[in-house]
Amino acid sequence: MELLEEILNRENLNAAYLAVYRNKGAAGADGVTINELQEHLKTHKEEILSGIRARKYTPQPVLRVEIPKENGKKRKLGIPTVVDRVVQQAIAQVLSPIYEKQFSNSSYGFRPKRSCEMAVVRSLGIMNDSYDWIVDIDLERFFDTVHHDRLMNIISRTVSDGDVISLIRKFWVSGVMIGGRREESSVGTPQGGNLSPLLSNIMLNELDKELEARGLHFVRYADD
Repeated sequence: MELLEEILNRENLNAAYLAVYRNKGAAGADGVTINELQEHLKTHKEEILSGIRARKYTPQPVLRVEIPKENGKKRKLGIPTVVDRVVQQAIAQVLSPIYEKQFSNSSYGFRPKRSCEMAVVRSLGIMNDSYDWIVDIDLERFFDTVHHDRLMNIISRTVSDGDVISLIRKFWVSGVMIGGRREESSVGTPQGGNLSPLLSNIMLNELDKELEARGLHFVRYADD
């Protein structure tokens, strides 16, 4: 079975719908709410599926919101429409097991059966091995600065289905709605999308491999 058909498999789509519904969240740029999602999918399901298969599916721009951070600054979040969240979740559910086999054992952010607490325990274990120096690194504005072509190149090493690659790219270039006006999105992967956590780990796995090649002990949680 082609990778795209695994993504569009009925059971996978149903699981994606349930995951999005359970997570709730605000409506995206089209105004369709999570409570309206089921009826919307019943009405437009075949249109959505045929559009994806024909590479004619067009994701809606993500709705830009800003939430305050503890340091007084603001974190930019992108809210996809509920339908786009289902499609992204369906992609993530199929790709995640494939990439889990490639990810570093020192990576703990946005991964199944891993947590911040586990990252802390691993860090303490390294410290107890008599290492004296600790370097704390935070990749500032990581989600906002992801280079699309670079990430696409990395993904294509594993994903050979051109339909899937095309679909992922469409989510990157769907644009951003700010104050009712659409703006282009030439870089970055919206923080808040269902696919973004997996894409961030695919990108940062390159960093993990480099640190391992240098024989360094490290723990990565998200972009820290």
